[in-house]
Amino acid sequence: MGEHAITHCVPRMKAVIDGEQGGISKTLNWQGGGGYTFYDLGETIFDENGNINKQVDFKTLASHIWFIETKTPLSNNEKSSLLGIYNEAAYYLLFNGILGDKKPNGGNVLTQKVLDSLPKFEDKKVIYGEATRMNTEKLKANNIVFKQTPYDIKTR
Repeated sequence: MGEHAITHCVPRMKAVIDGEQGGISKTLNWQGGGGYTFYDLGETIFDENGNINKQVDFKTLASHIWFIETKTPLSNNEKSSLLGIYNEAAYYLLFNGILGDKKPNGGNVLTQKVLDSLPKFEDKKVIYGEATRMNTEKLKANNIVFKQTPYDIKTR
């Protein structure tokens, strides 16, 4: 992390891979080889209070939730509340006005109206949102597992 990752670590890694003969490389008769992967990290998902970071966009949160649920990368690049279907379950995210309703509690709350507007799927549905106005019986009747953001979003 930080600028030194680029100014110091990257040049050193390249030199070691190329077989430079300084320091421990000379002592061990290192001839070079190998590689590394350098990543730029995005925004943290949560802020210091455990809330979803205001800088996190829909795609970032959707990718995180999809990976936590499926252990696979999100390949759906569409901006849709339906993230995808995996192992006979559909995963949805109601976040950041994805349904076009920019009011704070608008499309982020699962209601019958919101459910009716979601892409249809008959089997198990896992829906992440700020809250639900549907009772347990209604969720069960619609084959929905509701997960509240941010509380039900796992970090590992």
